[in-house]
Amino acid sequence: MWYTIIGTDHPNSLEARKAARPAHVARLQQLQDEGRLLVAGPFPAIDAEDPGPAGFTGSLIVAEFASLSDAESWAATDPYIDAGVYRETTVKPFRKVLPTA
Repeated sequence: MWYTIIGTDHPNSLEARKAARPAHVARLQQLQDEGRLLVAGPFPAIDAEDPGPAGFTGSLIVAEFASLSDAESWAATDPYIDAGVYRETTVKPFRKVLPTA
């Protein structure tokens, strides 16, 4: 089943985010390589592709896991948590309806 993982950043966590990004992206790449990643990306703090020093307010990941507990366990080991980027993560089941392909 698909699950959404929403990470909400601590204020002023841009430098920590940059430092932990390679490890964070490597985990996402593994999901993609396994065909289990639907979409992933950050929420810019301002209305811009590159928010510069404004940074980000969090991230969204939609990925496939065997169960909610598996998704929660995976989310709990995100490098952004260890680096102090995320102040909170929320994991919810997700039912993809569209697009159909």
